[in-house]
Amino acid sequence: MSLRINEVVPDFEAETSQGPIRFHEWIGDSWAILFSHPKDFTPVCTTEFGAVSKLAEEWRKRGTKVIGVSVDGVEDHKRWIGDIESYASSQVDFPIIADDGLAVAKAFDMLPADAYLPDGRTPADSATVRTVFIIGPDKQLKLSMTYPMTVGRNFGEVLRALDALQATAKHGIATPADWTVGEDVIIPPSVSNEDAKAKFGDYETIFPYLRKTQIKE
Repeated sequence: MSLRINEVVPDFEAETSQGPIRFHEWIGDSWAILFSHPKDFTPVCTTEFGAVSKLAEEWRKRGTKVIGVSVDGVEDHKRWIGDIESYASSQVDFPIIADDGLAVAKAFDMLPADAYLPDGRTPADSATVRTVFIIGPDKQLKLSMTYPMTVGRNFGEVLRALDALQATAKHGIATPADWTVGEDVIIPPSVSNEDAKAKFGDYETIFPYLRKTQIKE
């Protein structure tokens, strides 16, 4: 059964490039992003780790911790980090989970329970370990996105989605397509016109079920 939105994500203990962690304890009271990879020393994943490292200040602004997971061991991770930092000209200051036993990949339903790593494996053997999970401080899954190996992830979109999740959690609103911070938001249909006026002040009614307003961050 796949992990569903608003379910508590699995807790686990693991070794990482920065030492051992217990996942829920590591998250603490922060938002968290777990992004997974099928193998170290792969081209697309190298560019992705580089992109995440360059966004370090953006993650901090949003009170969000990031952590990678790759289906290899700690020593491979440490060697790979050298390539990533050379490529991106940026420091990898977040941990990478060693998942060579596939415990995390299976717990998050990225691989079936009977999956194993064959001798001489290639990234294709763990190709489905390509998901971004955004997790709230309540340890619940808020969003997930899964990509094929050939398509690099857009971490600008991950940031945009994180902004939207944090805004909806804080203000009790929804966001329209392509929303970015500062643009109009949607008042949920469950909120009456009277309550909408009291909570948000002025708003625009486009249809009875689609009302837009501004929020102050």
